[in-house]
Amino acid sequence: MLSEGCFRHLTPNPHRTKHQKTEEMHSSFLRHHYQQPPPSSFTITALRSPIMKRHADPLTVLSFSCLLILLLPILTVGFADRLQANNPPLSLLKTALQQEQKPEGIKSLRVREGAPFKIALFADLHFGENAWTDWGPQQDVNSIKVMSSVLDDESPDFVIYLGDVITANNIPIANASLYWDKAISPTRARGIPWASVFGNHDDAPFEWPMEWFSSPGIPPVHCPAPNASSCSGERDCSFRGTQRIELMKKEIEHNHLTLSKNGPKDLWPSISNYVLQLSSSDDPESPVLFMYFLDSGGGSYPEVISNAQAEWFQHVSEEINPDSRVPEVVFWHIPSKAYKKVAPRLRIHKACVGSMNKEKVAAQEAELGIMDMLVKRSSVKDNGVTPEHCVL
Repeated sequence: MLSEGCFRHLTPNPHRTKHQKTEEMHSSFLRHHYQQPPPSSFTITALRSPIMKRHADPLTVLSFSCLLILLLPILTVGFADRLQANNPPLSLLKTALQQEQKPEGIKSLRVREGAPFKIALFADLHFGENAWTDWGPQQDVNSIKVMSSVLDDESPDFVIYLGDVITANNIPIANASLYWDKAISPTRARGIPWASVFGNHDDAPFEWPMEWFSSPGIPPVHCPAPNASSCSGERDCSFRGTQRIELMKKEIEHNHLTLSKNGPKDLWPSISNYVLQLSSSDDPESPVLFMYFLDSGGGSYPEVISNAQAEWFQHVSEEINPDSRVPEVVFWHIPSKAYKKVAPRLRIHKACVGSMNKEKVAAQEAELGIMDMLVKRSSVKDNGVTPEHCVL
């Protein structure tokens, strides 16, 4: 939730250029949608991990989510007459939650009868960071422990991996998907379905550490083995990286619970562009929420959501939700430039929910149309991004 303190630094400027007016329109969209309560039939509630205070206010923006070390937001989507004071425990998801394949290619989830629909967000896990050190693998262990605690305490119905699942630029082996697999393992082990979207580190090219180069020359290289306690030796080294398409292919092929998808080929090199439908518990054909996922680039190509992606979103949203009756949520990793205006600044001590207020927003390189599309659609209630890391 973007709190009031996030907007205090904004002042109107009568001498605005056309570009500035457009930026202010995008920022106004964020402020308006994220401060106004949603329709009575649609509620999203944010929890800042099981160890932090719960916020019961209606939420129309994802908090600044992160889990490099700890902080995680949890979303609960409820539907007016179905909300209960106590969320029943989640048993095997195969019986509690149904997955369906829609005729038009849109995968679907269903709300469990008599219960809210809870979504956990895991972002910036950065598995494989400094993989050749002692502290790097230990951070992966810590992240698994935290994710496991969140999943056990909150029993979410669905998990979203919101980018930078791995730090590919620190992984000197050919199959970086081994680290990706470790990151999703707590969710998979509990039988919870998930979806993922790419961040700027997931297929970044390998960066050679300076400490590998000593005065006598290049030292012997021993590359880490993700599933072993020791290094695997030079024969397992590879510095070409793992491409987005390879990561997505392996996730889909080896995990029946994933709802991730390869997007349309004409949006290449972006990959994670797709939409999921959340359906009513009593009618699988009755949508109560559409979740859109967009690849915001970075790593192997510029950090942007292209105009082609924006047009794809417009086309799909108008086709499946022509009257904007069904609420929509849009997820991507790198925040748009508009977030730089609504995010807290260092002099503001009242931080946004989920924000440790320690980093500036690292926005996309350009705004190429997606924010215009969101502004035009009244049904868009939430834009989930991960603009900063944080540590507790």
